[in-house]
Amino acid sequence: MALVSQALLPKVLVYTDGGSRGNPGPAAIGIVLCDSFDDTLAEHRESIGRATNNEAEYRALIKGLDLAPRYTRQRVECHTDSQLVVSQLNGTFQIREPRLSELASAVQLKVIKFIEVYFHQVSRRHTKIQRADELVNMALNERYGHG
Repeated sequence: MALVSQALLPKVLVYTDGGSRGNPGPAAIGIVLCDSFDDTLAEHRESIGRATNNEAEYRALIKGLDLAPRYTRQRVECHTDSQLVVSQLNGTFQIREPRLSELASAVQLKVIKFIEVYFHQVSRRHTKIQRADELVNMALNERYGHG
């Protein structure tokens, strides 16, 4: 019996959140990948060690872009509640911190895997961002306990 590969989608929505307990402190990321109908394709959570909130936001986005090629090579729309990250990646804010500059460069290396990539800031009340935030807290609780 031949295996049938899953067809790639024309567009994937990537919702990301990163957070730390302390700034810097123990940090984690949460990602929700969705199809163009906003139906969830996959979720990911991971403890990332010690980081600032902004570093965690970038690390979540990088991981989301690592996961997206499983579903598309065409269009990726990245959504985060981090105005800083979106503004830096879209070029409206300068990146002054060397560590954030390194992470922004890492994002750009991931972007070349796709035909189109967009970065959008959305409200933290967005249901998929809330789910990504839950995943962050689950990863932190699993690794470090409730805090």
